[in-house]
Amino acid sequence: MMASSDVDGRADGAIFTDQNPSELDALCPSPPGPSRTQRNYERIGGRTGASFCQTLIHLLKGNIGTGLLGLPLAVKNAGLVLGPVSLLVMGIIAVHCMKLLVKCSHHLSVKMNQPSMTYGEVMQYGMENMSWLRRHSRWGSRMVNLFLIITQMGFCCVYFVFLSDNFKQVVEAANTTSFSCQVNHTNQTEVLVPSFDSRIYMLIVLPFFILLVFIPNLKYLAPLSLIANLVMTLSLILIYIYSIMNITYPIDLPKVGRFKDYPLFFGTAIFAFEGIGVVLPLENKMQRPQRFTQVLYLGMGIVTFLYISLGTIGYMCFGEHIGGSITLNLPNCWTYQAVKLLYCFGIFITFALQFYVPAEILIPPALARVGERWEKLVDLMLRTVLVIITCILAILIPELDLVISLVGSVSSSFLALIFPPILEILAFHTEGLSPLVIIKNLVISLVGLLGFLLGTYVAVVEIIARNNVKHKETFYTYMVQ
Repeated sequence: MMASSDVDGRADGAIFTDQNPSELDALCPSPPGPSRTQRNYERIGGRTGASFCQTLIHLLKGNIGTGLLGLPLAVKNAGLVLGPVSLLVMGIIAVHCMKLLVKCSHHLSVKMNQPSMTYGEVMQYGMENMSWLRRHSRWGSRMVNLFLIITQMGFCCVYFVFLSDNFKQVVEAANTTSFSCQVNHTNQTEVLVPSFDSRIYMLIVLPFFILLVFIPNLKYLAPLSLIANLVMTLSLILIYIYSIMNITYPIDLPKVGRFKDYPLFFGTAIFAFEGIGVVLPLENKMQRPQRFTQVLYLGMGIVTFLYISLGTIGYMCFGEHIGGSITLNLPNCWTYQAVKLLYCFGIFITFALQFYVPAEILIPPALARVGERWEKLVDLMLRTVLVIITCILAILIPELDLVISLVGSVSSSFLALIFPPILEILAFHTEGLSPLVIIKNLVISLVGLLGFLLGTYVAVVEIIARNNVKHKETFYTYMVQ
């Protein structure tokens, strides 16, 4: 499943053209169908588009990824009651911000006589709508591009950590994995054979990721992407079944978590909800764009239900022992070891989709500076360097839960919560916005900014603390030996 803003990579900078298809073009091509009626804010010329159901599926794919598996730990950080309530509130705010982005896109497209707009273009033209910001409007698009790059590279780091942690567990328990899924309510995959450090596994999978991003066209990944989506869906169903069947009673878990852990909840939750980047590409590609609001509410309603249910059920099942990903708590039997491996396969394929955005933003300007005979070599070298950078970052922070929280706090906060309310003020300030609307928008942006500051601070402090503990343990082990 594609996570987050991965299909918004198309044309958020000037480097994109129609010859460079987005992930939505490459992996989810629109079927033959009647041309939609052109409106002022749609692409010029009749084009076939996606149906209601197809757009709904794409929206679900764009919002469900590794963030979902980390939500049980997020609920633990917030509390058994406060966590689900907070997820519901965050879901409502996230959907509202998505609607604001579509609203601003429509308004500015008509005003600027543009057939359609990307997220970055909406920010740019929104700033042009304010006289004192007009000279710096290009920085609007650049800001969105910057946070898209940070977000997508962050996703790639999360994938390195996710694969290494799950592979490590499978390998360590391989000799004694059985067909009997016995229940104990701790981290269920017992470490039976000591293995390499998880960072070694990151280096082992690094060459495979490099080869994956060498694939020149995402269309070649379409069959594998379909298989990945199916196996990840099957894995989620099995995780749900296991978690529901093994909830222990009576449930004696904190209703409200510790205040200092709540920023970690915020980072993980906003990481999961950061699917705002898929909104405009999907709306622009619909056969009947006027029905996109229905798709948005239905799709995000399903997403919010999945987030709240798995987060709550997972925490109720595993309690205080819940890991950074719920897959790390599955029992040591072949069924659930297979679940981990299947999900890892899906994440591996999704890496190419997430990597597409920063690659298409950063690489073309570099290729424009070299001769044609060197373009292919430079392209492959830059792709290799970018993948190595993500691997190094993952090695420096090999803590799945903290990486997710940090990425969510740093970049997802801006894309999902801070920018859209500000955009409405920029786009409609001449239309007579009511004071209540302005106050509401400022409150949402301030909540996002507060989450960014506190979430980033707490995640960084926790990363430093855990690294110190690991260094002390390593030193102690060395001295004992």
